[in-house]
Amino acid sequence: MSDAIVVIPTYNEIENIEAIIEAVFAQKRAFDVLVVDDNSPDGTHKKVQELQQKYSSRLFLEVRNAKTGLGTAYIHGFRWALARDYEYIFEMDADFSHNPADLERLLAACENEGADVAIGSRYVKGVNVVNWPMNRVLMSYFASKYVRFITRIPIHDTTAGFVCYRRKVLETIGLDNIRFVGYAFQIELKFKAWKLGFNIKEVSVIFTDRTKGVSKMDSSIFSEAFFGIIKMKIRSMFTKTKRHA
Repeated sequence: MSDAIVVIPTYNEIENIEAIIEAVFAQKRAFDVLVVDDNSPDGTHKKVQELQQKYSSRLFLEVRNAKTGLGTAYIHGFRWALARDYEYIFEMDADFSHNPADLERLLAACENEGADVAIGSRYVKGVNVVNWPMNRVLMSYFASKYVRFITRIPIHDTTAGFVCYRRKVLETIGLDNIRFVGYAFQIELKFKAWKLGFNIKEVSVIFTDRTKGVSKMDSSIFSEAFFGIIKMKIRSMFTKTKRHA
């Protein structure tokens, strides 16, 4: 068993799932993979079960009954990983918007450079996004600017979904304390890690929009983030936070 696991949430990713799993396993560093599938109608989990015959000791699958939000899928995966001996727990999309070749760079930031959280950042060095329409680039970029303004968190890509966490970060945050269920979950985890005093490092990556499958983004994602971040900031002002030792 590896000491690093990549948690990949899926819903109708039959066109990408085999290729992304193979790409992770093709890296020089050994990574295990946990797919958290929300009972995809297209049979994504069945394809993973087929691949488990080939990668029985490295590929794991959790099938949930329904699609209840990205944040809850990741929390399910994080709990599974924390119940085992993984030291480094990654979150990564299934659609190749995150390059599996960058996994080792994020891991190196934690293993060799003292980071507790390593973020695959689109905005730490300009704007590194490929194949997104300009309106979506601007929305994402200024969303991170908005989060920085409200929370004062010193992170350029606050909404990034390509992240490596040391297990102690997730244990200290306490997954029961996470309130957001959609994409704002990404912001909340980073904010709580920062408030707790963990060392966060951004690693510049190139984000490439999916070429197969359908995006799960919708307007409710942005409304949750826009209004939720203000509430999160206000709650933090009235909550005593004990920084980790």
